[in-house]
Amino acid sequence: MFGSLAIARTQSTKPRIRNMSFSMSKASLPVFEISLNALSVILDKAEAHAAAKKIDPSVLLHSRLSPDMFALVRQVQIATDLAKIGSARLAGVEAPPYEDNETTMEELKTRIARTVAYLKTLDPKQIDASADREIAFPLGPTNTGHMKGDDYLNHFVLPNFYFHLTTAYAILRHCGVDIGKRDFLGAVPMKMT
Repeated sequence: MFGSLAIARTQSTKPRIRNMSFSMSKASLPVFEISLNALSVILDKAEAHAAAKKIDPSVLLHSRLSPDMFALVRQVQIATDLAKIGSARLAGVEAPPYEDNETTMEELKTRIARTVAYLKTLDPKQIDASADREIAFPLGPTNTGHMKGDDYLNHFVLPNFYFHLTTAYAILRHCGVDIGKRDFLGAVPMKMT
């Protein structure tokens, strides 16, 4: 676990410092699950948009924001890989391989569902225990990155996950799919009064 200091105000308005712990598993597994489930719903909306506009869904699947960026299919594949492989590395286990052969929205949604199901099999305690353990991971065809587990999660896995998730959202929004911030955020665990 990794802790942070928070300042809490007492009735006398004097700040006091208290230690707050937040585990690596809590900082990652629910984030991946909620975000990937939201992405699946966004893909549902993309399918409905394509049907309503009489657009071949493969047009959306192969759309990209810029010629030198990956298309939607690859953005979804990378987002799921980051959640799956990043979590597995932190847990000290081998992630199941995916073939990266999805060609339909339905196949992408199946990949997302498989990833969410896999994440539920991981032991949160193993992920939590990785904060100070060195994680080695490939960076391109010849290099290997090395980071402590907490840095790997906070400065590599989560930012990259959000980059590809956001890019997938942006591609579909750019293509006219009627989605917004609430679609991107998904089922945020909060109470409303």
